[in-house]
Amino acid sequence: MVVVIVVLALSGGVCLLWARGRHLLVTVAGPSMEPAYAPGDQVLVRRVPIARVRPGQVVLIRRDPVHGLPEDPDLVIKRAVAVPGDPVPRVGFPLLAGTAVPPAKLVVVGDNLPLSYDSRHHGYVPAGRFVGVVVRRLPRRPRPA
Repeated sequence: MVVVIVVLALSGGVCLLWARGRHLLVTVAGPSMEPAYAPGDQVLVRRVPIARVRPGQVVLIRRDPVHGLPEDPDLVIKRAVAVPGDPVPRVGFPLLAGTAVPPAKLVVVGDNLPLSYDSRHHGYVPAGRFVGVVVRRLPRRPRPA
């Protein structure tokens, strides 16, 4: 009986460590994904290879260190609109017009186009900046009265 309890406790701990290594909890910081995600929303992100991203999925990326501002958050969420091999959308992407997305790169935009700094401004997101795919938004906790 004691052996069974120890094995269950150890396997539960291993599963927890596995889940922590594969998932991240991230708080949305800016308005670029409104109305889908608002500042303060918490999202669960699953780490996956960039090859598993599909157009339309919301992804977590590291901010562009060259074009971003020091006060910008290190991690941002955007919507993938084109993945490796897809044609770049014709409208709104002057830096990438008329090309196909190269291997290990993404084209991303924010849902709130006027307030989003994305592939329209800095081009492709390389695999090295890709973190994972947003799995779900977590319910907001009620604020204490």
